[in-house]
Amino acid sequence: MASPPSFIAGFDSATAMAESTAAFLRGEDWPALGNPQVLEPPVSASNLLPRKAREKIFITSGALETISPRKLGDVDLDEVGRWLQEEYPKRRFASAAIGSSSGAGVYLHAALGAPWLPQTVFLPVRQRVHPDDPTTAMEKGIEPGRVLMDANPDWQLHHMHDANQDRLMVRALTYFRVKRRSLGPEYERFLVDRLPPGGTLLLMECRTSWNTTRIGERHVFQHGAVGGATEQEFHEGSERVEDYLERYDSPKRRWDGPEPDTISPEAEWGFEEALRDDVLRLARERRYRVRRIVFEGPDDLSPMVADLYRWWYRRRRIPANRLLISSFVINDPYWALRTGSVPYWMRFNMQPSLDGVNAYLDEREPFDDIHLALFQHGVKAVGIPTPDDWRALLARARRSGTTLGADLDEFPYDFAQYAKYGDALKAIPARYPIPGPLSREEFDEFLAEHGPWKSVEVEDVEP
Repeated sequence: MASPPSFIAGFDSATAMAESTAAFLRGEDWPALGNPQVLEPPVSASNLLPRKAREKIFITSGALETISPRKLGDVDLDEVGRWLQEEYPKRRFASAAIGSSSGAGVYLHAALGAPWLPQTVFLPVRQRVHPDDPTTAMEKGIEPGRVLMDANPDWQLHHMHDANQDRLMVRALTYFRVKRRSLGPEYERFLVDRLPPGGTLLLMECRTSWNTTRIGERHVFQHGAVGGATEQEFHEGSERVEDYLERYDSPKRRWDGPEPDTISPEAEWGFEEALRDDVLRLARERRYRVRRIVFEGPDDLSPMVADLYRWWYRRRRIPANRLLISSFVINDPYWALRTGSVPYWMRFNMQPSLDGVNAYLDEREPFDDIHLALFQHGVKAVGIPTPDDWRALLARARRSGTTLGADLDEFPYDFAQYAKYGDALKAIPARYPIPGPLSREEFDEFLAEHGPWKSVEVEDVEP
């Protein structure tokens, strides 16, 4: 197991999802967000501190991962590929995936035994701006962004500023999310080494887009992000935004960001289509089969993957009545399979994600047990559910509904959960062997029996 390049964030969705996927393919679990075990006791004790102190620790933990703007010209983004070559087992696979991040994708790749290569990664750049001043944030990112793009001509930059969900972090760092436009030598080497001719290459394509402001040919600024507030609220304000800003003693009552002038793939989740052509080129050369898995939002894939696991468990003649609801970077396919849990992933901890899992439960056979691993980010953001909303979700279990180590009264400040969810997963008494991966034919059988799914398309393409 290798450490990620120093310039990418350990708390990034793509980094965490690649690490949890790789851990599963190595036959390992992924507790405490992949952090060293020695950190678990102090993190578990963090709830004893006042909330302001917890916020400062949370901000500091992010700031420690930042890179100086002066060093961006030295960043070689192809190091991401070199890291992943060491992170994944050195063996051949029947399939491999590349493209958009999705926690549901983590569980899909685990079921298919497929390593996943992220298109997008996150560079936290050391800069301080007021969270409610997106225009200054954009201006301060122009020159550092130019330097980074000059050094990495095969990538594009999405400077994202989210004063809602990322309010704590954007005080100390600038969110540079970069998207790969071509495979590059390291990703291509990985696929050539790990995927034999005739293997299946999965293209994970999330269609989520955002109105952005163009800075350069390969550089856009994105005001806001997918979550509890709508895109319109970021650009035009609302009563909810006014209440939120007043709650945080902001001098603003709406965000006056730069005028959008273009539509781009959403910074964290959206798929940049330029990559597809290069993937198809390699598929022709290596005689790979290509399957596009296209989904509107990152968690639109979740119902299909949950249904896949329930179908899989029943084929294996084991109970399929336990639901594991995970969120954002909390994912552990090893213990999902060991405990016979059906995984449903929420992209974050906001009302749209809660609405999504409730809609799923409305349309499916009830579950006896529901376990919730709820991401904590320390902000009472626009669109955040109440603790009672989460309790109502857990009450939908026919037998037992529990959090995995979280105290709902402390939501969203319960940072101690990050050290506790792994032990809580292990405390689920059921135990089943880890199965071999599903074959392409078995996956095809499932798709034929249970599809289609709203906002998801699975398409085989001729390279």
